[in-house]
Amino acid sequence: MNIRSIATRLAGGLAAVLLSLPVSLPGAQAQGRFPDRTITIIVPFAAGGPTDVVARQLGEAMGRDLGVSVVSENVTGAGGTIGGQRVAQARSDGYTLLLGNIGVATAPSLYRNLPYDVLKSFDTVGLITPVPMTLVARPNIPAANLPELVAWLKRPGAEVNIGHAGLGSASHLCATLLRSLLQTPMTPIAFRGTAPIMTELMAGRLDLTCDQTTNTVPYIQDNRVRAFATTTDQRLAALPNLPTAAEGGLPGLTVTVWHGFYVPAGTPRPVIDRLSQALRTALADEKVVTRFAELATTPEPADRATPEAHRALLEAEVARWRPIIQSAGEYAD
Repeated sequence: MNIRSIATRLAGGLAAVLLSLPVSLPGAQAQGRFPDRTITIIVPFAAGGPTDVVARQLGEAMGRDLGVSVVSENVTGAGGTIGGQRVAQARSDGYTLLLGNIGVATAPSLYRNLPYDVLKSFDTVGLITPVPMTLVARPNIPAANLPELVAWLKRPGAEVNIGHAGLGSASHLCATLLRSLLQTPMTPIAFRGTAPIMTELMAGRLDLTCDQTTNTVPYIQDNRVRAFATTTDQRLAALPNLPTAAEGGLPGLTVTVWHGFYVPAGTPRPVIDRLSQALRTALADEKVVTRFAELATTPEPADRATPEAHRALLEAEVARWRPIIQSAGEYAD
């Protein structure tokens, strides 16, 4: 057999082997051995803030279950929508997640030119934690409880300011809801994050804010700010002496800053299921449970940390907040 014949037979054999191998499309590859590299959680708010704290706690725990590093990247701006756009435009392979809070559901109403469709651009992975909010004020405000505070806010000629961390932030939504319920004017003041809000409250230069327990609990416990109510149905274990807004006469002031993981639309379902499984494992992790308790919140139960439960809540919250925001007439664009 000459060299040409040998080469021909080898080439034919190689071609037969190649043809027998399965075709590995990007989606199929991700399904077959996901994950095999670092996963990035996009946090659309500043480092050190409430959402960032949640992301870093979960990233470590999920990484142990997935067998890869799970890192956080803060992509801030425009009430969280810049980070949202980054994920909406990312590859649908499960390696880029968005950790969004309630602001994901309010963005369609706040931003009239939102560069993505919340209900079409993302697939849901699962709910993470429902963080309560607290209504707090400067320590020298002339009110001892919520009814007295409401009376002070509604007094004739009152000039009251209320701080928030930017349009679309949880603190802005809570402030908007409070103003809507009381039907009384307050001057909203936007800050770059929650830390300067607490500084201004403690100094007595800001009257009120409504923010997540992940930020306010240490200040309340140290009596550096005055707390009037929690926006939950039940009192908080971390703040047992703090009444609910309903107990204080404002049953409509109910806001829970729920958090959830999103991936770009079109991500293969087996990849979503693997991420959802890792999320549920992380939420049961003792370190995560303990840390969340310190922040006056709890992990979502397993039946809530699913794509289906997450999608149902997202759709309901988009519908709930639309009339509230439209009534306030405050838009971010």
